[in-house]
Amino acid sequence: MKRVKHLALMLVAIMLVASLAACGGNNNAKNSTNDSKNTSGNTAATNDATKTEETAEPAEKVELSVWTLGIVDYEDLAKEYTKEHPNVTFKFQNTGDQTAHHNNLTTALSAGSGAPDIFQLEIGFMERFISAQDKFYNLNDLGAKDIQANYLDWKWKQGSSVDGSFQLGLPTDIGPTVVYYRSDLMKEAGLPVDPAGLGAALDTWDKFATVAKQYKEKTGKPFADVTDLVFNALRDQSQDEIYFSKTDGSFIGDTNPQVKKAYDFTVKGIQEGWISNAMLWSPEWGQGMTDGGFAVVLGPAWMAGNIKTNAPDSTGKWSITQLPEGAGNWGGSFLTLPKEGKHSKEAYDFIQFALNKENQLGSFKSVGLMPSIPALFEDPAFTEGKDAFFGDQVTAVEYGKAAQRVKPVFYGPLHDQTDTFFKNALKNVLEKKADPAKEWDEAVKQAKKLAERS
Repeated sequence: MKRVKHLALMLVAIMLVASLAACGGNNNAKNSTNDSKNTSGNTAATNDATKTEETAEPAEKVELSVWTLGIVDYEDLAKEYTKEHPNVTFKFQNTGDQTAHHNNLTTALSAGSGAPDIFQLEIGFMERFISAQDKFYNLNDLGAKDIQANYLDWKWKQGSSVDGSFQLGLPTDIGPTVVYYRSDLMKEAGLPVDPAGLGAALDTWDKFATVAKQYKEKTGKPFADVTDLVFNALRDQSQDEIYFSKTDGSFIGDTNPQVKKAYDFTVKGIQEGWISNAMLWSPEWGQGMTDGGFAVVLGPAWMAGNIKTNAPDSTGKWSITQLPEGAGNWGGSFLTLPKEGKHSKEAYDFIQFALNKENQLGSFKSVGLMPSIPALFEDPAFTEGKDAFFGDQVTAVEYGKAAQRVKPVFYGPLHDQTDTFFKNALKNVLEKKADPAKEWDEAVKQAKKLAERS
């Protein structure tokens, strides 16, 4: 019995050892299998990564040709851009000749070759090219609609088709119009010297004319500088259109009350003697800024540079306030993409970078380009930066105020030629004492003929 029991116990022990051995063997086999799988997986991942590194195509080398106009900082911005996009290089061509700049593009587009990837288009030439949409990329197709809200509405619309479906360019700088004035001359004439005070005294065109006449009577000198700038200041406050209908392009200058108001107001200034006899850009005009030949210049933001150049010895004697009844805009440009360019995606990416909030602020600080992004008008660079030439006034604040008073207005492709007819009429009234009514009728007649021929 004991022997049977002993044998039974031995049998149980043997079975237990075998069972444990089997369990141990299974665990080892499982671990070995998992290790094999892990090793195999890691090796495969490493091989795939190596294969990807070996077969991935490097970013395509892209050279973008860029035609710029005047004093801009886009070459510096291109250098910054290439730090993050080393596959992109730039070839710049810059000129200060607006006419030649735009004529060269017209020639290239007509020939079907030679146009750049990126072209800086000045607003005065916009209507020449907005009608040639087939020659340019529609920036709305590249994502422009997503950033439209960042820019001044009227500025954006300058580069749009009438229905807004086609966007020719992204907005760069602007030229809102203000009143530049000699604060020392205002003081001598008993007029307010501070911008807010003088602005209140001139906040309607009727009040402007009254003050101008009083200034002339008291000092014996003209109040305003030239007929062209006085006319421009009122003309550009038109609602929607100036000389031409935005719906059918027909001439409407003779029925636009703002054009007639601008003409009659300028005639009044000529006849009452409070507009000087100087011509815009003439030596006499520049001299008047230096010697106090007149008290005010009605001009855009960039006019400050001309005043500083013409009258460097008058530092501290100038200030800026707002125009009566609103503001206009003269100048500014857009960055456009001619369709001859083969790298529209890269070109658009660059112009979006160059004209974003940060870089427009940089362009303002480095070369004085007045931004088209209104959010910047609250930036400390605007609200704290003083200009010694303008008596330590924060001039950018006044430009910002003016920019937000501008209304969208349609010019039309014949604007400049038509405008010349009315400017010549005023010149004849000024220099030849011609009859203003007859000169108006002749300007209208010429404008209608031009519109009919076109």
